[in-house]
Amino acid sequence: MSGWQTHNGRAARLMLDNVDTDQLIPARFMSTPRSAGYGDFLLHDLRASGTAVIDPGVSVLIAGRNFGCGSSREAAVYALVDFGIRAVLAPGFGDIFAANAANNGLLCAVTDTAALTTDTTIHIDLAALTIRQGAHTSGFDLDPVWQRKLINGWDDIDLTTRAAGTISDFSAAYAVRHPWTVPRQG
Repeated sequence: MSGWQTHNGRAARLMLDNVDTDQLIPARFMSTPRSAGYGDFLLHDLRASGTAVIDPGVSVLIAGRNFGCGSSREAAVYALVDFGIRAVLAPGFGDIFAANAANNGLLCAVTDTAALTTDTTIHIDLAALTIRQGAHTSGFDLDPVWQRKLINGWDDIDLTTRAAGTISDFSAAYAVRHPWTVPRQG
């Protein structure tokens, strides 16, 4: 996945609280191979009922409280990303959902959404942790590790790989200090 520092995009509003991962992608669609994409299934039942209207080309979702709560279904993040959503702006997120999002290049920005609209482009700056729309600029909260992952396009494995030298040095020093913990060779 490629990283990003800024994004300009059209927004859609989904001002429902507690949108859970089963609403983001109902379980009945998860037998579809991941390679086929999950974007068509995003909010399937809410869109079918007219509760959610998200046009193609929208890349920012303005959402209600506790977005992405429920199960640890990573497919919910895949559905958003495959649809073309790059950022979800909400007052709060389900913890596991937000961690899955950061690992898949999707920004979950904790912010007050009251002043945000869908009538003009939203500009997001990951480095500055700001959202700008017209003359209105506001900040957002984001875990610094997740910020680093998003900017660099990293997941947990990439982040760990970047520390390989430090991990190796620690292992060698630990083996010297505690030789009884190292399995014997041969």
